[in-house]
Amino acid sequence: MSALVKSSAKKRCKIHISRLISNFHTNIQIVQQLQNTNNLNSLVSNHTIVLKSGFSNDTFISNHLINSYIRLHKTEDAHRVFDEMSDRNVVTWTALMSGYINIRQPKSALKLFEQMPRSIIFPNPFTFATAINACSYLSDIGTGRKTHSHIVVSGFHSNLVVCTSLINMYGKSNYVDDSRRVFDSMENKNVVSWTSMISVYAQNARGEEALLLFREYINSKSYEPNQFLLSSVINACASLAKLVTGKVTHSAVIRHGYDTNEVVASSLIDMYAKCGLFDYSLKIFRRIPNPGLIPYTSVIVGAAKYGLGRFSLDLFEEMLEKGIRPNDVTFLGVLHACSHSGLIDTGLQYLNSMYETHGIIPDSKHYICAVDMLGRTGRLDEACQLAKFVPPEVKDIEILWGSLLSSSRTYGRLDIAVEAGERLIEMNQHLATAYVTMSNTSASVGNWENAYRLRSEMNKSGINKEPGSSWVELRDKVYVFYAGNVKSCARGDEVVNLLKELEVRMKERGYVRGRKGLVFVDVEDEVEEMVLGLHSEKLALGFGLLSIPEGAAIRVIKNLRMCLDCHEFFKAISKIVERDIIVRDVNRFHHFIDGSCTCNDFW
Repeated sequence: MSALVKSSAKKRCKIHISRLISNFHTNIQIVQQLQNTNNLNSLVSNHTIVLKSGFSNDTFISNHLINSYIRLHKTEDAHRVFDEMSDRNVVTWTALMSGYINIRQPKSALKLFEQMPRSIIFPNPFTFATAINACSYLSDIGTGRKTHSHIVVSGFHSNLVVCTSLINMYGKSNYVDDSRRVFDSMENKNVVSWTSMISVYAQNARGEEALLLFREYINSKSYEPNQFLLSSVINACASLAKLVTGKVTHSAVIRHGYDTNEVVASSLIDMYAKCGLFDYSLKIFRRIPNPGLIPYTSVIVGAAKYGLGRFSLDLFEEMLEKGIRPNDVTFLGVLHACSHSGLIDTGLQYLNSMYETHGIIPDSKHYICAVDMLGRTGRLDEACQLAKFVPPEVKDIEILWGSLLSSSRTYGRLDIAVEAGERLIEMNQHLATAYVTMSNTSASVGNWENAYRLRSEMNKSGINKEPGSSWVELRDKVYVFYAGNVKSCARGDEVVNLLKELEVRMKERGYVRGRKGLVFVDVEDEVEEMVLGLHSEKLALGFGLLSIPEGAAIRVIKNLRMCLDCHEFFKAISKIVERDIIVRDVNRFHHFIDGSCTCNDFW
């Protein structure tokens, strides 16, 4: 009897093992099918097989099913699978959270993260990193800090993935010093963490610190730089217009074989364009075997800023012919090209085509560009009408009204200048610019009483206009110059004497100083003479002529818009000294050659 029992037990064991093996093979087969699924119909078919095979309660397979729906951006279907699961694990929760971030619903991801503790499942480092990424997407520093505290309590504060996410989150919320504290606290760093911190500095206008950190990275000799790190360093060089450092980094790019990589090449295109070497930008672009959206967008924007409007539009049409779909940034470059080249009706056609042809909804930046475009050519009534159409709560609305204010001052439209200025004052934005421009506009049409009243209000309120500054790079060192400040000016006495000598030579050729510069129009003659003569870009030019080797182009960067008087001055000087002079102001590039400018006096 015992022998029969033993024989029966052996049979049952063999059957059980056979079923396990069969289930294992079926399990693997289903997982492979799910991983290879690339369309919804196939996925639905595989989902049906899962249900019929009795694997709907298998956590491993259900997780793969969720990932498959997420891969096809069907996150709601993934959530239904999630709801039907009887046994979820940390992978299940993290996968669904990632799915919501992928479809730009970070709030839903955070809602899941808040629900997770109730299921008695604890987050792992990837869950925390996903939650932090959701906070980063929303710039939700409050929830981000709470999650950071949760991370510390859970003991993941030194985890590489978590720390890198924290660096990005604090950086995107403009808490750069918090990013650096997280970075410094990391015991082990990899190339991704170095790249993240350098990117945070570059994206928050702290390019010098980005370059210092890059030098620290090089000295550490820990990891080979990848394309993303090199791209971040190049972006820092672009923001500072540091051509020498940019060229050195370009050499590193070539050494590491990334010169045709789209990410790096796009950054190089942008960097050389911002340093006034658009020819270099174009050469890099043409070397990319099959340029995609990002390189095309970079070169289109670069050409637009350089005043090559027609060429920028030709590149855009070339991109469309290749079947490359533009995005909102591409159209911003196209509108800039039209704005800075006087192609107003063409620009308005492109603005209308954004949604009608390409399904892209214009945002505030596109409308700002359109208002600026209309204002530049004196079509102020249309510009004002468009400005009023844009809801007052949209992002950067103050830039739109500031642009309209500047245009109305140029064309002496006091009515529109007053409306634009008052809107800016109501928003408590650009107060100094609003008061000064309204005052100048009043004075330009002879309304001196209103001009003095506005100046008086400005002085009583303690509002000060941003000082003009310009800078020049020489042997990898940056020299900064401030309007009217000769004492802090490098080689100050020599610069002033040279400018006086150049003005004498200009007057001998019939040049008369203009009266349309962006200085106060009601100052006395001798004071105006001094102010105009000591604009920051003129001091920078004088220093450049004294210090930069003869024959080399002089590159000047300015924080404000170049005034008309300085523009005429630079044109004349470029002919007298027979040198190329390139000025990058807050709006665009001016390349002065032999008495003329590439902007064709339209900026």
